[in-house]
This record gives sequence, C-alpha cells and structure tokens, in this order.
Amino acid sequence: MKIKDKVLERLIKKKGMRVSGEQLASELSVSRTAIWKHINVLREEGYMIDSSTNLGYSLIETPDTLTPGEIKAGLKTEIIGKDIRYFKETESTNIIACEIAEKVDEGTLVIAESQTQGRGRLGRKWISPEGGIWLSVILKPKILPLHAPRITFLAGVSVSRTIRSFGLPAKIKWPNDILINGKKVCGILTEIRAETDLIDYIVVGVGIDANVDTESFPDEIKDSSTSLKKEKGDKINRVDFVRKLLEEFDGLYLKFRKEGFKSILEEWRNMSATIGEWVKISTQTRTIYGEAIGVDNEGALILETGDGQIEKIVAGSCEHLRRT
Repeated sequence: MKIKDKVLERLIKKKGMRVSGEQLASELSVSRTAIWKHINVLREEGYMIDSSTNLGYSLIETPDTLTPGEIKAGLKTEIIGKDIRYFKETESTNIIACEIAEKVDEGTLVIAESQTQGRGRLGRKWISPEGGIWLSVILKPKILPLHAPRITFLAGVSVSRTIRSFGLPAKIKWPNDILINGKKVCGILTEIRAETDLIDYIVVGVGIDANVDTESFPDEIKDSSTSLKKEKGDKINRVDFVRKLLEEFDGLYLKFRKEGFKSILEEWRNMSATIGEWVKISTQTRTIYGEAIGVDNEGALILETGDGQIEKIVAGSCEHLRRT
C-alpha cells in the first residue's frame, strides 16, 4: 500500500478530527515533509483537507473515487481486498487481473473508475463509464476446473446481498446477471486458468451500473438495463457499496472453502429470477425453449421443454420470455 493511501486511510478513520503531521510521520516512518507532499497530492485529487500549524490535518470532504485508501478504511475482510490495484481508467479490470494473477496473492482486487474495453460474456462489449463499479477479484481455490461455475454463483449471491442491503430487490438471472425489477444492473464475468485437474486462478469480474445515467446507454440496452441510482432515486455511496460487497464476498468465499457449495447454491436458488420463467437458451450449437424448473447441484439450468422433455444446460445465453 502506497504511503499516500496510508495517509488517506488514517485521515478517513479520523474524519473531522485533527491528525498531527508528526504523528503521521512517526506511524509511517517518513519525514513530515513527505507527509506534507502526500497531503498536497491528495488535495490535487479532490480531497478537501484542512491544515493547522499546531493542530495538524483534518479531512473535511472526499471526492467520489474508489481509491485503495478509501476502500480500506474500515474494510473487514480476511482475504479479499488486502491488495488493491486502482486505475482511473483502464481497458478492462479482467485483462489486468489475468495479467498479474500468477504473481499476486489471492484476494487481490483490481478496480477502475472507467473501462475502455469492458467485456461481458460471449465477447459482448460492456459499457463502463465513470460512476459505475468495475472490479475484478483474483482467487486461487483448490477446486477442479469443472467446479469453477460455483464461484460465479458465489459472486452472484454476494452482489445480490449487497444490493439488497441498500434497500433494492435484487434477483439473479441464470447464470450471471443481477436484475432489479426485471432489468439488468450487474454482470459477472469469470475467467480461469487451469491444468487438467487443478485451477491456477480464477478472475471474477463484476460490473455494476451504480451511479450511471441510464439515458447514456445505447438504444439496444436502454429498455432492459437500469442502475442503482435510477432504482433508488438518488446516488449511492460507491465506497460503502464496494466495502460491503468485498465483505460479503470474503465471508461467502471463506464459507465455501470450509463448508462447500450446498448452502450457497440454496441461497442462489432463493434469489433466482429465472426459476419458474419461460426462457430461451442459446448455446453454441442450438436454441432451446422451455420452463426453467430448477438448477442442479453443479449450477446447470434444468429446463422442461414444450414437449415434456427435461434438458440440463451447463452454459449458454438465457433470455426470459413472456408467455403469450
């Protein structure tokens, strides 16, 4: 963690109170001149910091940014978010995460204010302007590659729990979209590197339309997408949201490693927007119509087709249809 972020973390923890430059210099083993320089950098980034020769520094106001110092102040996790790589703008947090995954500790987080090449499933482009939450988590679970979809389900439950804690009725559309009132607010993209019988790493990308203006969405997704801001009627505190999300994710991941997948899958089923719906599933080889009647223990969608056949779909694109 950079010295600047450590300074910010201490100021946030004592927001509205004075922290002496001498105390900061002693705690961080740097000179008071170095502290002063970092304070000025923070001011340039939009932090309003009052200073007094005798009393020290006081954080008055913070900008709406997802910097490591902001997120780590008060973050209570064991694994996820201990190392945070922050970008004002990047092509894709998943691309960065995949590039560094082998060299960093499990739980490392890559987060950006905006993405220029955000990606969804099946190579689809993901619009990622400022105001959203675009992040990727690097995990290294000791599981078989065929069990990787379990991590996507875990992430979906984590995001849904977090959105619900902000008073919004989040549900999960199989396999990896989060909906509010039937409209997409979040997508999850999981990428893995693995040997035949062991996962090297999993990168879980989460893209959330938080404080994004939905009027800026392309016409093709404007009617089917929404944002937390639109649903709530006001902006959310993105830092609070990310902290809550990381804590939910961390807790569920620790539970998964200790107890397995069963209870997480059951919670996913309870949050499902797809079970009970008439759906169209598109795979690489065919299109299937039917009623989604459940999800099996590995996360495959169970369909009952119009002629009474039972199909299990491991991977594909899901569209909810209205019955006529």
